[in-house]
Amino acid sequence: MLDFDLAEIYGTQTRMLKQAVKRNKAKFPKHFLFVLTRREWKQLITICDNLPAKVKFSPALPYAFTEHGVMMVANILKSKRAARMSIHIIEVFIKMREMLITHKDILLHLEKMEAKLTSHDRDLGVIFQHLRQLLVPPPKSRPRIGFRKNDE
Repeated sequence: MLDFDLAEIYGTQTRMLKQAVKRNKAKFPKHFLFVLTRREWKQLITICDNLPAKVKFSPALPYAFTEHGVMMVANILKSKRAARMSIHIIEVFIKMREMLITHKDILLHLEKMEAKLTSHDRDLGVIFQHLRQLLVPPPKSRPRIGFRKNDE
């Protein structure tokens, strides 16, 4: 989640949220928080047209929080709203993870089915090839060349 969205959810200003994070840097390792690069921020602005102008044209790069970072921000803000909202956000992260796992299982099943179908297609191709050979009549027998007995 980006800092300005998180600040709105927690009922604080973005600059206050960033100040709290800076005062508690030790509580935010790299897997809790990272700062978007200029390039990433420009790409995000291009993709998300509905960002407010105040956010789009801010000179500061936004912080991006992982689910653990979201929980840590709630701990350092120490407001009841932040605690309540962080629980809701964590629940959303959990549901998203469950959905990804479910879709991953479906994808694995589809891949297995595709492999079986590909195998069956090859096998059916071989069967049809042999059936075509059986449908072609054998060439007519040619008269024998050479010595024949009278009763032949």
